[in-house]
Amino acid sequence: MSCNKIPFYKRSLGVLFRICSVLLLLPLATQAQTQLDRISKAERSDGLGYVVRYHFSQPIDSFSVIQPAPDLIQMELFASDIDTSGIQMPIEQGKIQEVRLYKLENSFGVDIYLDSEVYVKSQAYIDQNGRHVLLALTKADPYDVEVYTQQFLAKNWYLNINPEDALEIETIPTRPVDPDANYNSVRDKLVFDTVIIDPGHGGKDPGTVGYRGTREKDVALIISKKVGDYINEYLPDVKVVYTRDDDTFLDLAERGQIANDAEGDLFVSIHGNAFKSSSVRGTEVFFLGLHRSEASFEIMKRENAVFNTDGKQFFELTEEDLLIYELAHSGYIATSEHIASMIDDQFTNRANRKSRGVKQAGFQVLYEASMPAVLVEVGFLTNPSEQRFLTSEYGQSIMASAIFRAIRDYKVEYENTEAFRSSN
Repeated sequence: MSCNKIPFYKRSLGVLFRICSVLLLLPLATQAQTQLDRISKAERSDGLGYVVRYHFSQPIDSFSVIQPAPDLIQMELFASDIDTSGIQMPIEQGKIQEVRLYKLENSFGVDIYLDSEVYVKSQAYIDQNGRHVLLALTKADPYDVEVYTQQFLAKNWYLNINPEDALEIETIPTRPVDPDANYNSVRDKLVFDTVIIDPGHGGKDPGTVGYRGTREKDVALIISKKVGDYINEYLPDVKVVYTRDDDTFLDLAERGQIANDAEGDLFVSIHGNAFKSSSVRGTEVFFLGLHRSEASFEIMKRENAVFNTDGKQFFELTEEDLLIYELAHSGYIATSEHIASMIDDQFTNRANRKSRGVKQAGFQVLYEASMPAVLVEVGFLTNPSEQRFLTSEYGQSIMASAIFRAIRDYKVEYENTEAFRSSN
């Protein structure tokens, strides 16, 4: 058996990514081969640990994870045939010393060795796309990690290998990279070029019905299209994708799918608010998270109520759902909060609207979008004064231009930040 080294971090840091692979002589598989294209690592945006992602081309059968020592995590990935011949390894700084893969008869064994000063607990999940496997490494107290790891016994992958049937293989190569393709890929990542505008509700779902019978779906569509018009006029290099551009019903999952298929850089869902008291007024901007007030919970319940053949069905985000989202999309929640603050600032300081603040809640439409995402409540349609403002051409233009200015400012900030990172 050969032990083959592939760089995972810069050699100047003395950290290597190593793959050791033992290949058994297996019968030819009749099903499509599963590709393990890449293994990547990212720091969680909440600063509480790291995420290791296995990029599979299709779902695997199952997986298991144990942590028999503070610095050793072992995973078994079950699939009848996994191909690693074109695997890509990122070169980046981190807390992982090395990773070893062992090809067994019907699975892959994985040993992940951590730096000695790193204390984390491990947990594995399936990504939202159903294909990738995510390993969450959550920072923990050293004593707690020591106690936690005592319940596991380390696996010896070599016990599952019959030496007489084993075939020693050559180094697993990284996929050749076309220099021009790499340049184009990096260049594209530096550009903010697609915005998803999501007018809330539509079709058979009117949303809230406010003062004088004003329907949320109508106000949301008009303001959304004005935002898109501003982007098309003043940011011609940015593509605008609407989840709906007429009075059409879409469920919340469909809206997220449209956004993800378009590979948007930002998702903005636009809504009108309501309350039992007609005196309540003001704007609110939400990003994904667990609600922290009863008022946020009530808004979330209303916006998450989706129509189906049996009536309305309520979706409620759990702590586990939120953790999986954060693991799958490291950094999106923090970025979404920042963008929400930029929109709120425009509402307050440029549009001169009363602000009820930036808040978080478990909106399904934000959960479905695999990108930074915010939900904007432009005002209370149950308040007579705000209803008149939001149904006037002037008021709709003011709110749309405020949202546009925040998007424009974020685009500039994003591209300047990414360009700075690429130059260092």
